[in-house]
Amino acid sequence: MSSVERFEDLEVWKMAREMAREIYGCSKSGNFSRDFGLRDQIRRAAVSVVSNIAEGFDRGGDREFHQFLALAKGSCGEVRAQLYIALDQEYIIQPQFDSLSDRTFQVGRMLASLMTYLRSSGFKGQKFK
Repeated sequence: MSSVERFEDLEVWKMAREMAREIYGCSKSGNFSRDFGLRDQIRRAAVSVVSNIAEGFDRGGDREFHQFLALAKGSCGEVRAQLYIALDQEYIIQPQFDSLSDRTFQVGRMLASLMTYLRSSGFKGQKFK
């Protein structure tokens, strides 16, 4: 973590940002774009992943960062669950679902790894320097 100075340096944040971009892309046309409830909820969940990583990092403490990473991981699961609904409603096709679902798994695994690192390392965060 010592070489990471900004949340924008985190690979997990970059991947989560890409996931959010893809969610916005697949939900901006067709019937998906007109299902305001699902469209808005899946977008909020995707934005939550990116935002919680950033907010937790910028709080400057390892415990707070861990807590926000856990929230981001939960939002990954929320996105994945909503992708099933989009698939069932035929708003997206199976290859889109597979790609986006894989992305949520990747981000979730990266978040879990970072959480494990924070628990096992001596890293205490910027505010404790």
